Amino acid sequence: QVQLVDSGGGSVQAGGSLRLSCVGAQYTFSGNCLGWFRQAPGKEREGVASITMKYNPTYADSVKGRFTISRDNAKNTLYLQLNSLKPDDTAMYYCAADPKLRGDCYAVIRERDFAYWGQGTQVTVSS
Repeated sequence: QVQLVDSGGGSVQAGGSLRLSCVGAQYTFSGNCLGWFRQAPGKEREGVASITMKYNPTYADSVKGRFTISRDNAKNTLYLQLNSLKPDDTAMYYCAADPKLRGDCYAVIRERDFAYWGQGTQVTVSS
């Protein structure tokens, strides 16, 4: 059974930083596009960032310059560094993986393009 375990969320003040992690339990990230999504209360889930097997990232405009996605293929781990956090970044953050493109990612980060999901980790930013 595929299981992604994400962690690292918490409560910070505006301007603070967090680092989210996602580990593939009984699932190798090799050959997968990996991504991060978030969902705020009352809003749809939105793509935040994705990264190919060859470490090429894509970001949503709302987080460019503040968030950094990375992966460690040897450790089977995905990361999201969140800097300069704003109250609007408050949401449940989910990691995701998909093998369809054998390590490449689509140009647009879409929920429907990812087959496997973590359980979510909460990020709360206070002003």
